[in-house]
This record gives sequence, structure tokens and C-alpha cells, in this order.
Amino acid sequence: MSSKSADRGDAYVKAGTIVFGFGALATLITFVPLFLHLTPLPTAAYWLSMLMPLGFLLALTGLLLSARAQRRRVHAEA
Repeated sequence: MSSKSADRGDAYVKAGTIVFGFGALATLITFVPLFLHLTPLPTAAYWLSMLMPLGFLLALTGLLLSARAQRRRVHAEA
């Protein structure tokens, strides 16, 4: 069961990395018009920037799940 938890943790980290990347890209895209004095994007574009902290949270959750599974494996061997 612990290897399933580790695999699940790895999946969370990978998904979190992808979601964080999309959020970072959305953040860059929404700020470019502000720096170039162009028309700001609609509010929905700014909401996409919220993917960045969501991705960070997913990756952090995955790291914690992987660490917990590894700790269980170590205690099971001892």
C-alpha cells in the first residue's frame, strides 16, 4: 500500500508542477498589457493566475504524501 501512496504523491507533484506552470504563464500574460500600457485583459484572465498557488499546493501535498509513504516503508523494515 505504501508504494501506491508514493505513486500517488508523485502524481500530485507532477500535476502540481503543470498547474503551477500554467498559472505562472497566465500571470505573465495578464501583466504584460499593464506594463505596455495596453488595454487590460478581462477579469477571467486574472482568475487563471490563481492556478499558480493551486499548483504549489498540489505539489506540496504530493511531497508530503511521498515523505509519509517513505517513512512508513522505513518503519516497516525496522
